[in-house]
This record gives sequence, C-alpha cells and structure tokens, in this order.
Amino acid sequence: MDISDLRIALFSGNYNYVRDGANQALNRLVDYLLRQGAKVRVYAPVVEEPAFPATGDLVGVGALPIPGRAEYRVPLAIAGKARRDLKAFAPNVVHVSSPDPVGHRAVTWARKRDLPVLASVHTRFETYLRYYNMAWGEPVIEAILRRFYRRCDALVAPSESMAQLLREQRMNYDVTIWSRGVDRTTFNPERRDMEWRRSLGIADHEVAIGFLGRLVMEKGLDVYADTLDDLRRRGVPFKVIVIGEGPAREWFESRLPDGAFVGFQQGADLGRAVASMDVLFNPSVTETFGNVTLEVMACGLPVVAAAATGSQSLVADGISGRLVPPGAVSQFSEAIRAYIEDPALRRAHGQAGALRANDFDWDKINQAVADTYLRLIRQRARG
Repeated sequence: MDISDLRIALFSGNYNYVRDGANQALNRLVDYLLRQGAKVRVYAPVVEEPAFPATGDLVGVGALPIPGRAEYRVPLAIAGKARRDLKAFAPNVVHVSSPDPVGHRAVTWARKRDLPVLASVHTRFETYLRYYNMAWGEPVIEAILRRFYRRCDALVAPSESMAQLLREQRMNYDVTIWSRGVDRTTFNPERRDMEWRRSLGIADHEVAIGFLGRLVMEKGLDVYADTLDDLRRRGVPFKVIVIGEGPAREWFESRLPDGAFVGFQQGADLGRAVASMDVLFNPSVTETFGNVTLEVMACGLPVVAAAATGSQSLVADGISGRLVPPGAVSQFSEAIRAYIEDPALRRAHGQAGALRANDFDWDKINQAVADTYLRLIRQRARG
C-alpha cells in the first residue's frame, strides 16, 4: 500500500471559515495528499463567505455559533447528506482535528467499522479558560480531552515539546510530530520595506516591536500590553506594529493607543509587514507550534516568546531569541529592552533564526502525516 491508496475522511471544526494557523496547515496537508494521488474528503462547517477557498472536496456538517465568539462554530452532528457522503466515500483512515461533538462522533463511527483514527492537535484548549477567569475548569477540560484522544489510535503534534506534554498528560502514548512549514518566498528579510514603515510613523532609527496573530485574549494580549507599560516606565523608546484582526481589537487598541494597527494581511503584504518589524513579542501559551514565530524567524528577526509548547521547539534561548516564563512581565520587558538597545544582538539572533527556518519544508513535513496514516492502516490490518 502507498499514499495513492489512501482514502482519508478529515473532520475539522474550522477548515476555512476563519483563517488561522491550524486550518491553513490542514489545507496545505490536503493539497499535498491530493498531489500525491490520495483521495480526501473534508467534513466541516460551511458558511456563505469563508475566509478563503477550501482545498479539496468540502462537505458541510451541522453547526452552531459559539456564544460570545460567533465567528467560530461548533460542529454538532454527522447527519443527512454528510452521513450518506461519508458512507459512499468509504474511507480507509479517519483524521479528526478538533475534539468537538462531530469529532467525537467521527471517532465512534470509525471504531464501529474497525478503521484507524489519527487525531491532530492544533491548540491547547485547556489553557483558554485562564483568559476568561475560569482556570478552575482546566482539570475538567483535560479529562474530556483525555477521553477523546485515548479513543484515537495515534496523535500528531506540531512540536516535540507539545508531544511530550501530551504524553505527560496521558492523552495518548503514540504521538509523532507533524511540524509546520514556512513559505520562504513570502517570508524573508528582503521583504523589509522602510518606506512602508515610515508611512506608519516609524522612523528608520526606531525599533518596532511586533505582534502577529488573531486579536483574542487567549493570545496573551494582557501580558503584551502590561509588558509595554513596563518598558515605558523604564524610559525605553519603541514603536509597535500589530498585524491581525479579531474580537479583542478595540480592547487592544485602547491599551496601545500609539500602536500601528495594520489589520489582517496576507501574501506579499503579510511578508512585508512581518519583515518590517524589528522584534516579535509572542507571550501566548496556547499554541502547539507557533506559526507566527517561525514566519518571523524566516524574516531574520529575533523573537521574545513565552517558554511554552511550540516556541520552545523553535527558539533557541540566547541564540535566536529569548524564552521567558509565561506571564513574567518584568522579564519580558528586560529581554525586549536588550534588543532595543543592542542592534548587533538583534542582527545576530535574527540571522540564527533565519538559518533555523531553513529546516521547515512543507512537503517533507506533510509526508510525515501520510506515513502515519499508512502505518496505522498496516497495524490495523495486522490486528
């Protein structure tokens, strides 16, 4: 059996209706699989105006908006057309990418038919409660996740640090790596545009601290703002470039009134915006990989990040950036201050990050998932 014999049913809670790193990775995976001759059917919520066109065949499943976060939807059931399509497609492996109700039902459907199930882990759902004053609920969420992931045959995680955490949390013990790649035509140092920076009110000698990602509280926006407040108290000069959109934009703008908010960017415009920063500050602890961190490193810039899953597997502390304990505002501030005051340090750590980014080729990375599908099918055939 080889990759062209694969028939993959992929279940996603958000395949293309909101743009984020997880669904873009899934679309890249499907593109690679289709180019290798595999058959893929995607089952996910469908909306009238998705963020970007879906790669491959997308079959809609019933879903409802999440209260308070209406841009996201919860898939509820595999019924009607979706169930008939799934039966007719007759997959030989099932891939679930979100522990939502449809994900649970997909696992049950596969187990009844003795089909192998692979789960990909894209975010640390249990940490989200911290940003809504509900940290007491984390053990409950962990227990729900554990039940879901232990019903799967194997997991793939974006980084070794995340894979190790999943093992420690007893989610599953068959955990391999599905890393993330970076498009070096989009993200490279040559994209830096001083004229564009000047249009934002940033002089050539000023240092721009960047934020890249969806503007939601679970990205650590409060820590970001508190850290910049600390830099101001220390009398450290800086500018801010914020790339992204999201429901917390108004709150973030009120906390960073002098920041340059450039909104959602994509393609060459995104590459230009990223390369025109001087340092990325990423305080989030929810990522399992850190796509934005890799994109900034590919542009030859240093990263100051929380020492959490994802970033720990990308950033070499003291070589290509700094890793700081999550929430440690004064330490974040000191790390950023060093880059602001020492251009040579910025250059050296940025160059080290660019070299590290060379290791991340999308096709090689996606082949690892195909290899895992094939391994699980062979194991199931052997009983």
